[in-house]
Amino acid sequence: MTRLRDPEKGCPWDRVQTLETLKPCVLEETYELLAAMDRPEDKANHIEELGDVLLQVMFQSVMAEQTGDFTFDDVANAIADKLVHRHPHVFGDVKADDPATVLRNWERIKQQEHRKEARHSALDGVPATLPALLKARRTMEKARRMGYEEDLKPVAVEGDPGEFLLRVVKTFAAQGVDSESALEKATAAYAARFREFERAGGESPRHMV
Repeated sequence: MTRLRDPEKGCPWDRVQTLETLKPCVLEETYELLAAMDRPEDKANHIEELGDVLLQVMFQSVMAEQTGDFTFDDVANAIADKLVHRHPHVFGDVKADDPATVLRNWERIKQQEHRKEARHSALDGVPATLPALLKARRTMEKARRMGYEEDLKPVAVEGDPGEFLLRVVKTFAAQGVDSESALEKATAAYAARFREFERAGGESPRHMV
């Protein structure tokens, strides 16, 4: 990658790339990896797609090294330090015997780490640009890790879950409702209720929705 980015002898395409131009590449390679993960029996493709994602990490690391900002070693050391710090039940004396406790501790440690970054909620790390369905899931997952649950009215799902969602989208479309926007709005309301829960020190009552 360093050779490809060489100002004089490198690749004309690689030399002119920026963080902005690489965004579509990162997104595309991520989705291609997700597709490969659905076909684990195709090991060659899985390896190839993992390599393509790793390339994006190396690409940005070399770009940063060329501007004197950071290196790939900084990236590797940062994630290693994070893993050690967020697994005190492995590298320290904290006791955590089940996944739920691990995730709850992870979120609390993460909040402590980000206090200096002006993050005030466990939800601050959920990217605003996520698709509505993924954002809803990540929002509820993070809230649950912090001990927050809402008694959402159950919906009977018959058959394939994907087909069920497809029927929901079709139903909303027939009513002139944009499913993406509707879910975004509902998730924002859910997030607001969770932030109230956080501000109350985790003592607010469960909500019925």
